[in-house]
Amino acid sequence: MIPKYLVDFDLGEIPVRETEVIVIGTGIAGLFTAIKASEDRRVVMITKNGLMESNTRYAQGGIAAVISEEDSPESHRDDTLFAGADFCLRSAVDVLVHEGSEGVRDLIRMGAAFDQENGELALTQEAAHSHRRILHANGDATGYEIVRALSQKVRETENIEILEHHYVIDLITENEECLGALLQGPDGERFFLRADATILCSGGAGQLYRYTTNPEVATGDGVAIAYRAGALIRDMEFIQFHPTALSYSGAPRFLISEAVRGEGAILRNIHGDRFMEKYHPQLELAPRDIVARAIVSEMEATKTTFVYLDITHELPEMVRNRFPTIYETCIRYGLDITSDWIPVAPAAHYMMGGVLTNLQGETSVARLYACGEVSSTGIHGANRLASNSLTEAIVFGRRIVEQIRELVPLKTAWENISYREERTGLANFKISERRLKLQKTMVRHVGVRRSEESLRKGLGELKQQTDIFGYELRQSEELEYANMLTCALLITESALARQESRGGHCREDYPERRDLDWLKRIVHHREKGMLEAGIDDI
Repeated sequence: MIPKYLVDFDLGEIPVRETEVIVIGTGIAGLFTAIKASEDRRVVMITKNGLMESNTRYAQGGIAAVISEEDSPESHRDDTLFAGADFCLRSAVDVLVHEGSEGVRDLIRMGAAFDQENGELALTQEAAHSHRRILHANGDATGYEIVRALSQKVRETENIEILEHHYVIDLITENEECLGALLQGPDGERFFLRADATILCSGGAGQLYRYTTNPEVATGDGVAIAYRAGALIRDMEFIQFHPTALSYSGAPRFLISEAVRGEGAILRNIHGDRFMEKYHPQLELAPRDIVARAIVSEMEATKTTFVYLDITHELPEMVRNRFPTIYETCIRYGLDITSDWIPVAPAAHYMMGGVLTNLQGETSVARLYACGEVSSTGIHGANRLASNSLTEAIVFGRRIVEQIRELVPLKTAWENISYREERTGLANFKISERRLKLQKTMVRHVGVRRSEESLRKGLGELKQQTDIFGYELRQSEELEYANMLTCALLITESALARQESRGGHCREDYPERRDLDWLKRIVHHREKGMLEAGIDDI
């Protein structure tokens, strides 16, 4: 069994600091929520890397919100429900589509500069959206612009203290109430940070897979520490693989934005044949899970490791201006996307499940909140609609701050809290080797397409690595790997249990959706194990 805490400690013997609000993570969810909370609270932001490093920084496509008079919340809701494969929590989707535009206005007030055309916000369209409702910045650098603006605002805000290069080891809980976090600083010193409210904004888990669009920091830490703290974890089987990541020798799995297809790019197999008409009437603008599986099918049929994305029929000036980041990145590796087809393949991109929250961002542990990709609000269902993730972060960040304002100060005593296990000394293996093995296991057995045989083999390989929990963990790399393994186990166990195909979860041995048997959710709890619940129950 995964232990309650990764390390031994005695709070009476280590330094203790206090604040009112802890924000863990510095993507759009963390930055935005910290700024909002700082209006009347003292906030400490924690990031294991630098302030600017997060999944948000690499988001290209944009942020979805109802801006145009031709659009409507009802249309945005319908698109979200369709993409989510009838698995979205409707009440959460309604919150998103009605409050998203105000959240965007908040971002603009905080300094984010979105692209404009003729004096109005420029909007584009992405896969599975019925209207042009995607705001973008600097063409295809939306995430970077948002992080730039919000980071600057954070650094200028007196009520926010930033702890960069600090690792959150665990959340300290007593009687199902979160008292704060156990941290390790860059010098290895550990201390307890006590707070009235703790907000997880730690992002996703793409690094569980060998091929991912996510940066190195996306290792599932938030889900793992919340699981150990006793929070409910939901829908972990649903992993979104982005259909079009650059697949070129010597280049990283760089994201080729959904918006490229939204602006007219088409997919071709290695023989140059357009193929999406065989798989879905929306062609290249079908939901991501459908496009990703179609690409895998074409790669298998043609015995290749990639397909092509072709936007060469569009005007070169438009391509360069609309997608400057993608253009410049590809140029560095010898590809000119205005004249060359782009070799692409699916890569792990987004985690639809996570720490279960209600519509106020509250988890099942008192005083613990979750926001952004680490959370499971139910909005994304089995397959996230493109560009809804940034919207979700700001909408629920606002709601969490409103909820925190009603909290009374923490009174629970902490001085006598300690934890000790019989640990067997330091890890006697290379963490880098273990990490690579885990990533390969997830790609081979818990990837785009799954089966009982493959999932059971993957689960067996992962369980062979659980001895990590019995060692004394001192380095951040060791703690991070333990979190990755925890997340990988939750994903694999959920995928094995769900005997159907739906959205980002595809079982070759159960290729159809089975609403009669599986219109329900899989939930994990550290002590109670794996549970099932109705689709709208929790």
